[in-house]
Amino acid sequence: MNSGGLARGNWLIAAAIVSVLVPLALATTARGGKKPLIVSAIVSADHPVNQCEPTRVFGAGIDGHEKGECARMFTDKNIAEMLSAGFGPLTYRLRTELAGDAWHWNPRGTWSDPVHQCGYWASDDSLGEPINVSYGYHLPRRGNTIDQANDDGYSRIADGDHDSFWKSNPYLDSHFTGEPEDAHPQWVVIDLGSEKPVNAVQIHWGAPYAEQYRIEYWPSEDPMHLHADDDDDWQPFAHANVKDGHGGDELVRLAERPRSVRFVRVVMSRSSRTSAQTSNDIRDRLGFAIREIELGNIDKHNHFHDHVRHARDRHRQTIIYVSSTDPWHRTEDIDYSIEQPGLDFILQGKLTNGLPVLVPVGVLYDTPENAAAEINYLLRRNYSLEGIELGEEPDGQWCSPEDYAALYVGVARRLAGLNPSLKLGGPSLQNFEDQLLTWADASGNRSWMNRFLKYIRGAGAAFDFFSFEFYPFDNICADAAPQLLENPQRLSAMLASLRGDGVPSDIPWLMTEYGYSVFSGRAEVDIEGALFTADTVGTFLYLGGAKAYLYGYEPNYLQDELKCSWGNLMMLQLNPKSDQLNRLSGYYTAQLITKEWMQPTNETQEIFPVTIKQTNSASSRIVTVYALRRADKQWSLLAINKHPKRAAVLNVRFNIHGAQQPAGFVGQVELIQFSRQQYAWHDDGPNGHPIRSLPPARFTREASSSYELPPYSLTVLRGKLPN
Repeated sequence: MNSGGLARGNWLIAAAIVSVLVPLALATTARGGKKPLIVSAIVSADHPVNQCEPTRVFGAGIDGHEKGECARMFTDKNIAEMLSAGFGPLTYRLRTELAGDAWHWNPRGTWSDPVHQCGYWASDDSLGEPINVSYGYHLPRRGNTIDQANDDGYSRIADGDHDSFWKSNPYLDSHFTGEPEDAHPQWVVIDLGSEKPVNAVQIHWGAPYAEQYRIEYWPSEDPMHLHADDDDDWQPFAHANVKDGHGGDELVRLAERPRSVRFVRVVMSRSSRTSAQTSNDIRDRLGFAIREIELGNIDKHNHFHDHVRHARDRHRQTIIYVSSTDPWHRTEDIDYSIEQPGLDFILQGKLTNGLPVLVPVGVLYDTPENAAAEINYLLRRNYSLEGIELGEEPDGQWCSPEDYAALYVGVARRLAGLNPSLKLGGPSLQNFEDQLLTWADASGNRSWMNRFLKYIRGAGAAFDFFSFEFYPFDNICADAAPQLLENPQRLSAMLASLRGDGVPSDIPWLMTEYGYSVFSGRAEVDIEGALFTADTVGTFLYLGGAKAYLYGYEPNYLQDELKCSWGNLMMLQLNPKSDQLNRLSGYYTAQLITKEWMQPTNETQEIFPVTIKQTNSASSRIVTVYALRRADKQWSLLAINKHPKRAAVLNVRFNIHGAQQPAGFVGQVELIQFSRQQYAWHDDGPNGHPIRSLPPARFTREASSSYELPPYSLTVLRGKLPN
């Protein structure tokens, strides 16, 4: 198959990844050292499972950062060092979307209410001075307590200020979607933190308010993070269906007796379509608005006890989740903590390698007008675009698949009107385990991706590529060795689940971000990070992936997010006292993959399956091997030993059609090897750094039946077969 999709047969995990098993009781030599693991790898040399162009398959991402960081990161010297890692295509990531911010991709633009410098923003698509930096803008009608970026905002529903309010996204109203009025009910979830007695809610409505709504509770575990074995659903309170809401302050008695609950949901299905201000903009009258919510119990003395903590502080207020947020904002809402490198700065620069760039548009917290203006601007600049990724991580921001799909369709139609040949896709899914689930719909379907695809197919919207992110290990504090063993199986299971949910196999699958963890820790900057990267791209390509984009391309500093170790997703380390960069393990891994395992050329190269035979007794997968036939007709194996202390001896054979027996390498074999002999990390808190940082070692030797893999190592074996 080619790199445009995922072949059906590749999902047989037993044959998908070369893996070997470690003995339960490790035999030891007479000197007390552990015997090497004996591994036999057999390459099926007649059956390629994927094809790729090396200069286009390995990419990296550029993201938003805090104010001033772009200038420190993107110096000419640093860019030259980044390029030397060997990556090809580039993807531009949109941090403002994760922060719940609207993106002024061009500082020049127009407000829907220019007199008051507020409203709905559309950046200017006319050509002017190049854009070198851009910013996000806080949304003053924000509903979520938590965001996925700096997490420094708060919900207006529980801030204690009756002059502020949350409002849902007006683009989900039937005025824009063309669907029935109740097709996209909007909701608010209140997390009391622990079970509390509840029999009443008081809603202080803004405008527009809900004329029809219901109130429900969740009977068991966290409804915001579902697992495959969860089969619960929202349950109604006894008296919780309001059909004639009148706005203002409404007290609803939910039951005669209090019920002990933690999560309560308000679901709004019919809007008053009113506005608190005089406005000719229909968007001001669409959706639902809530100023404040009080949730608790009315005692026998008729006193109301509110369990909601009201504060203008994300850490002090009760956690609130909402279905969507109105992108209305003001000029004073600029968020300097979210700085995006300018589109022109990136797309005109050397980092693109002259290749098409995958660019984003805001969807969840932006307007279709602003998205269309952005792409029109890029087209006017004649930039080469790989595709347009619509939004970022909607599943991780608790957006329902139908709501995201409706916003996707609205933007996609505008972009198709600009140029029907544009490639549109997404949704840049967050990492998940088992299956990506959401609350059941009327038919009982809980698959997020399946429902999203059903909606956009029904709307006839383009879906030209599928994108997702892979960060498998939340527990950055745990020992990395056992986690590394799980990595190929986790990625395989994730892709198999998505295919089972109906993601098409005949479109490109893009891994638009990947890294060891979403949190910062030592494993990312030590040798374990190198093993993870190689194993991830090897597995992804084996399973038919089209392009993999590393996250952490920019030079950066160490962080300690979970207070257990210092690290970061980065391949180059900034020095706070000089302009000298430290090359980390990820840098050398990139070079090993892009320049040694694969031949850095535009010519097509093929991935082949490998199976394992081993002589030792077994317990855990420890070695993975990925086979490639390069354009120069050499066979190239990427072998990864994930045991921190034990070497492995790899026996290599190739099954060739018509041959009487498997063949081995002949003539000279080149070995390129990266292990702790080349790299060592000094763990010193925020001052941690490599004390040994050397390129992979290179050896040439006569072909043999076996090759040694040091503990915690990457090895490329490259040679030819008999004629």
